[in-house]
Amino acid sequence: MQPPLHQSGASPRRNVVALDIGGTKINAALVRISGGDAEIITSATTPTVAKDGSDGILAAAVRVARDVLSGHPGVQLDAVGMSAGGVIDSSRGVVTHATDTIPGWRGADLSAPFTAEFSAPFRALNDAHAHGLGEALFGAGRDHRSMMMVAVGTGIGGSIVTNGSLLQGSHGAAGHLGHIGVSEAEGMKCTCGRNGHIEALASGPGILRVAKKLNAGDDATKDGKALARAAEEGNTAAQEAYRIAGFATGRVIGSLLNTLDVDLVTLAGGVTEAYSGWIDAVKQGVAHDAMDVVANTPITTATRGSQAALLGAAAFSLNFPTCDIPTEGTEA
Repeated sequence: MQPPLHQSGASPRRNVVALDIGGTKINAALVRISGGDAEIITSATTPTVAKDGSDGILAAAVRVARDVLSGHPGVQLDAVGMSAGGVIDSSRGVVTHATDTIPGWRGADLSAPFTAEFSAPFRALNDAHAHGLGEALFGAGRDHRSMMMVAVGTGIGGSIVTNGSLLQGSHGAAGHLGHIGVSEAEGMKCTCGRNGHIEALASGPGILRVAKKLNAGDDATKDGKALARAAEEGNTAAQEAYRIAGFATGRVIGSLLNTLDVDLVTLAGGVTEAYSGWIDAVKQGVAHDAMDVVANTPITTATRGSQAALLGAAAFSLNFPTCDIPTEGTEA
């Protein structure tokens, strides 16, 4: 196998302000990228106030970006990169599709406030894409030529990085693994409005719904933490909910391995740390569906945590090492 792409030659030191806009908070960091390494120099956080709408949230993001630069007045800023929810046309910095969680997020021009504030190029990408790119380049995938990340938390998302290139797809929607149909989720309504998608069954909220149907008990199904605790303490219904969800997730991963044949699968998100039996069920599901030639593909957990999306956004803003983005004018 050829060496990982990020090791193929040195590159000059670059400074980037990276932002990750999440459902509850906005993380920002000054990231320094040199050669194949990335370092967070300083960071800051501010709350995401959904009721403020897209304009208010972007204004808060600009303020926290200023905060991370305030302690480094002489720094030369090479780019600004943003990770955010929704389907994003990275060629224009515009959110083309999104839920109604943040009023006005769909159609929001993410680039305008930053190009007005900073004299540096701006690029934005989907948060799952950013997370996967950060892990592939600077985390679990850095010693591999290709990686698929599967993030299981409030929803289920993913990203695919091959030869250092992030696959976004023609509409910026590649990697929406949560919207693959599975028989185990038949009749369950997904957040996208359709029925039978893996996210409805195997995301954090989905596992809670399954546990309630299995009569895991009111105390165990208060929230995700309570369910994980109950499973670890021997609540068989809670354990079965994680087993059903993990096995179905593994079957999806196995099918994708048959299609993509990546070097590595990386698991991320809150569910990966919830109950130890879940990952065993995932591996059983992979073994059920993966062809022999890909059945032994390594499956590991993410190593960069909340930093991954920031590092991915920083790398993407510099087109480092290379990122495949939709061209301007692509129908969305």
